Amino acid sequence: MDLNLNIFLIMARISHTSEKSGSSNPTSKFLEYKSNDKAFSYYDREAKETVKVELPLKFVFLQNYHSVRGWNDASASGIYSNEVFYIGSEPMTVKAFKGGTIATGLYKDIKAEITNAGGKYHRSIYVMLEDGTLANISLKGSSVRQWSDFMEANKQLVDGQFVEVNSANEEKKGSVKYSTPNFTIGAKLSKGDSANADKVAGQLKTYLDEYFSKSIEKEVVEVEEVDLDF
Repeated sequence: MDLNLNIFLIMARISHTSEKSGSSNPTSKFLEYKSNDKAFSYYDREAKETVKVELPLKFVFLQNYHSVRGWNDASASGIYSNEVFYIGSEPMTVKAFKGGTIATGLYKDIKAEITNAGGKYHRSIYVMLEDGTLANISLKGSSVRQWSDFMEANKQLVDGQFVEVNSANEEKKGSVKYSTPNFTIGAKLSKGDSANADKVAGQLKTYLDEYFSKSIEKEVVEVEEVDLDF
């Protein structure tokens, strides 16, 4: 499936401009959508287990980026990349945890190498969860299209309202059935919610400024299983 990977120039709480800073990654959870479960999940490092997050999921959008993730059979390890904001002009370095560098360059120029190695394009979305914590949501395949369509239709609203995933869309390709998250616009942010989102966004921006200025690699939890992707 060909995806339109252009970013949406919408109002967001995280501007893509660098300022001098120094901090560690403040993200508390790295969520992935699981098609078979119709739910999200994240890896709890302290408990050393995958935790399922059932729907509904409610969050405040902060900013989104482009990345590559996946599984490399040759090295029996996960694939990851740096995150980029402008995928058409910012180079990506794609690596396997145990296999070294797979490819470096613009995504369109190294896509074949990425695919052959087992990597897939992912949309990396930073959000504030309903409990006020910072999280990252990673989407791939048809879920990216759902997010892109949602953002295009609601780009004037996402900065001041919650985003909700209350259900999953039943999808089918050939004889294979799968699901995608159904993103909807929720209630308007209260003054308290908005203030909390601004605070969390500020913490994230401090980290991202250093991340992009130094081209440091984003810490990614190694993928232990790979879902069939469409």
